[in-house]
Order: sequence, then C-alpha cells, then structure tokens
Amino acid sequence: MTGTTLHRQTPAWTLALLLALAVAAGWPAHAAEPSAVPQGGAAWSSLSREQQGLLHSYEGQWNKLPPARQAALVRGSDRWLAMNPAQQAQAKERFQRWQSTPSEQRQQIRERWQRFQSLPPERQAHVRENYQRFRQLPPEKRQQLRERWRQMSPEQRARERRHPPG
Repeated sequence: MTGTTLHRQTPAWTLALLLALAVAAGWPAHAAEPSAVPQGGAAWSSLSREQQGLLHSYEGQWNKLPPARQAALVRGSDRWLAMNPAQQAQAKERFQRWQSTPSEQRQQIRERWQRFQSLPPERQAHVRENYQRFRQLPPEKRQQLRERWRQMSPEQRARERRHPPG
C-alpha cells in the first residue's frame, strides 16, 4: 500500500497510533547520557559540538527560543545522535511523511497522541496490544474493520471506545 493510499484509507486514529508506535519503537528514548536542560533553557555554548552541528540552523535565534522548545530540540538531537544510519534513514522517511500530511490531520494526530499520553500505563499497554493484533490481521480483514468504523455514527464509535470487544 503506498503512502498516499494509506492516508486515504486509514482512519486518523490509526495514523495517530502508527505515529506514536513508530516513534516509540523506532527511536531510542535518549542517548546513554541524555542532555539535561535547565528550566531557564540551555546556553548554545553548553551544547556538544555534535548537537550544535545538528541544530546549526537555530544558532542565531537559540536564545530567543522558549526553554521548552530548546529542551525538545536537545532531546531530539540526543535521539538522533543515538541512532544508527538505518534508524536515521527511517526517521527521515517518517519525518518526510509527517511533513506531507495535511496540517489539520497533523493537529488531530497531535491531539490524539496527547490523549494517548494521558492514559494510565496499563491502558496504554492495552492500546498497544490491540494495535499489534490489528497489524497481524490479513489486509482484507483490516480493511473490513476500517469500513465498519467509517460507517459507525459518532455515538457508536464512542460506545466502541468505552467498551471495546475482547
């Protein structure tokens, strides 16, 4: 299935989960020693030479970035530096797919990711297990489930979310 076909046929909730699991499964959480970013932000000079190289496009505006954005960039650079070349290639491909996703859909994915992150750990594990079971189904069965989901009313979908089968 091509990326374009995937975007047309896959419900947004599935794309959100795919993105979440791709990030969780494909990227190490941090390098061996993650960089600590002070609450007030990190000075450019405190970044390693490798981090500065990765983030060079932010150098001129670094001090103007909010501390939370600086911290996110430092965490991202830590993850990138911990990846092998194959993982970096996969990450680039995922990023390109993300960039080509319409902005409204990206916003929905962000909101769903935040909802997923707010779930208790045992519920997150349950969602991951269900996703893995879904991925193991034959493509025809996955398509049938997607069609069934599309045909449900919002009330039926909400009921299904509250009381999933199995």
